[in-house]
Amino acid sequence: MIPFVNLTGQREKYRFELEKAEREVLDSGCYIGGHEVESLEKELSDYLGGATRTITCASGTDALTIALMAMDLRPGDEVIVPDFTFIAPAECVAILGATPVFADINPETLQISPKSVKKEIGPHTKGIIAVNLFGQCAPFEELREIAREHHLWIIEDSAQAFGARTNQMACTFGDISITSFYPSKPLGCYGDGGALFTSNEDFAKKIRMIANHGCIGRYKHETLGMNSRLDALQAAVLRVKLKYLDEELAVRRQNAAKYDAFFAEYNRTAAAGEKIVPQKIETGCKCTYAQYTILAENREGFIQKLKAAEIPYCIHYPSALQYQPCFARFHKEVLGGIIWTEADHPDPNSVKASRKAISLPVCAFTNVDKIIEKLK
Repeated sequence: MIPFVNLTGQREKYRFELEKAEREVLDSGCYIGGHEVESLEKELSDYLGGATRTITCASGTDALTIALMAMDLRPGDEVIVPDFTFIAPAECVAILGATPVFADINPETLQISPKSVKKEIGPHTKGIIAVNLFGQCAPFEELREIAREHHLWIIEDSAQAFGARTNQMACTFGDISITSFYPSKPLGCYGDGGALFTSNEDFAKKIRMIANHGCIGRYKHETLGMNSRLDALQAAVLRVKLKYLDEELAVRRQNAAKYDAFFAEYNRTAAAGEKIVPQKIETGCKCTYAQYTILAENREGFIQKLKAAEIPYCIHYPSALQYQPCFARFHKEVLGGIIWTEADHPDPNSVKASRKAISLPVCAFTNVDKIIEKLK
C-alpha cells in the first residue's frame, strides 16, 4: 500500500546520520534543552537569513498559544482567522478567552482573503492570524497594509510551510511567526514539536519566558507561562533533516508539476461536473506542497476511483471552522437558538472548498509516476 507520507523511506535514506545523532543524545544524558536544541535554533535562524530569532517549543499549537500570549491577548479581544484551515488558530484564540472571527478564503489559492479580513475588522479586533495553507504563503503584502491601517498585529501560521518563499522566506512575514514539526510536515521530527520566529528582540525574550513557566531565571517567574519545550532527541532529528530540506522541497515541487500536467490533460476532456482543479499557486511562490491539494467537482466519485486504484488520500478540511460545534457560541447572529449549520447560510468560499478539497501524496519519497499511472 502506498503511504500518504513515506516517512519510512525518508528514514532509510538518512538512517546512518539519524541513528548517530540519536545515539549521541541518548549517551549524553542531556535530554531537555542543551547543545542540540541551541544548535537547532541557530540553524533555523540561519536558514531564514540570520536576522530572525528562533525559540523552539513542544508543538505548533503551543507556538500559536505562546504567540497570542506574547501579544497580550485578553478576553473580549477579537482575532481574525481563516475559515478554511486546521482548527488550531481559532482554537488557541478561544482557549485564551478571546473571540475568533472567521474570514473567507480565495477560492483558487485557498488562502485567507484580504477583502474578507478588511470586512471583519471591528472595534475589538487586535490582530490577524494568516495561515500558509498547504505550503503556500498567504497574501502578506495586502494583509500588512490592512494591519498598518488598523493598527493590528499579524501572526504567521507557517505550520505547513517552513521552507516556502515568495519575495522573502516563510516564517519571516509575521510580527511573530510559527511552525510545526509534526512528523508529516515537510520538516518533521519523530513526535510533536514547534518553533516561533520573530525579529523583535522584546517579543523573543517574552516568548522564551512564556514557554518556560514565565521564568527569566531559575525560580524567578515574571509572568504566568507554560511548559513547552522541544526535547533534545527531536532537535537532533530535525538538525539532520534540515540539511536535506531544500533538496526534498525541490522533489515535492517536481512531483506537484507532474500532477499539474496530468490534471490539465484530464480536464481537457472531463465531463461537466467532473473537473479536478489543483490549488492555484501564485506566481513567484515556491510552495512546500505540504499536501498536493485539488478541488474535485465530484469528490465522492473521485474518492471511489482512488479507493479502487489503492491510492491514498486525505480530506483537508471537511468543514469550514465557523460551523464546528465548539465555535457555535461565537456566531454573530443567532438562528432561533439552534446551532448554526452550513445549511443555514449562503455558502462562502470556505464551505465550497470544504466540499471539494482532497489531497494526494506528494512527499519526496513518493513515487508520483506510479500514482499517475494508476490514475490514468
